[in-house]
Parts: sequence; structure tokens; C-alpha cells
Amino acid sequence: MDKKPVIYFLCTGNSCRSQMAEGWAKHFGRDKVEVYSAGIETHGLNPRAVAVMQEAGVDISQQTSDLIDPILLHRADYVITLCGDANDRCPVTPPQVKRLHWGLEDPAKATGTEEQILNKFREVRDVIRDRIKVFLGEIGVK
Repeated sequence: MDKKPVIYFLCTGNSCRSQMAEGWAKHFGRDKVEVYSAGIETHGLNPRAVAVMQEAGVDISQQTSDLIDPILLHRADYVITLCGDANDRCPVTPPQVKRLHWGLEDPAKATGTEEQILNKFREVRDVIRDRIKVFLGEIGVK
């Protein structure tokens, strides 16, 4: 592979889903991919997302909540939106960028006991993990 594929995960606040996706893609793609995440807004890194990823052996604690970077958006090979809001509000991507949408439930909106909320985060984390594995295989990253 001459050029590493650039993958850009987008969500509304870049605090949970896109952060977990970035963590999983870096974990599974290692040095074979360039991975970033951003949001329409920045809401900071959600501590529950950090905790459930740590449970799975992936440290995202040093990742940052960033706004969409237009230069990176145009440099990306793949832009993957993880929520309807980001899909609707994401800036137009150039024709060479493959745009995908994985509509996922927002775990930050979960209610109930702390354990019920964490279970929702775990559920979303595992869905993202499985999608990342399939996606990386589809683009030839083993």
C-alpha cells in the first residue's frame, strides 16, 4: 500500500461515537491508516466513552474533541458520519472522498442508573468495533 487511507469520523459533538470510532480504527488499523475524528461542535471527550474503551483495552484519553477541519475533510479518502445531525450538517465533500453514514444511537443521551448508561455506551462501543473491523477489511487493511 503506497498511501495510507485517511479516515475521518464525524459526529455532532466529537465526544463519544466519533471518538470511539477513532480509537478502534487506530487500534485495528495500526500504522496502515491515518485516522481522525471531529464534530460540527466540540463537546469535550466524554469520560464514559473513555472508561468503556479502556475496559476494552483501547486508550482514547489523549484524543481531543475537535471541530471539522476543511483541509482534512478534502484530504480524506473516507468521511464517515456517525449520526444524522453530522450527516445532514457536514460540509460538502469533494467527489474523490467516499462518504459513508453509520447512523448510531447517541449513548450520551442514555438515561437510567449509572450501570444502565454505561451498558448503553458498551453497546454502542461494540457496534462501532464490529463495523470498524468490517470496514477495514473492505478497504484492504488487514
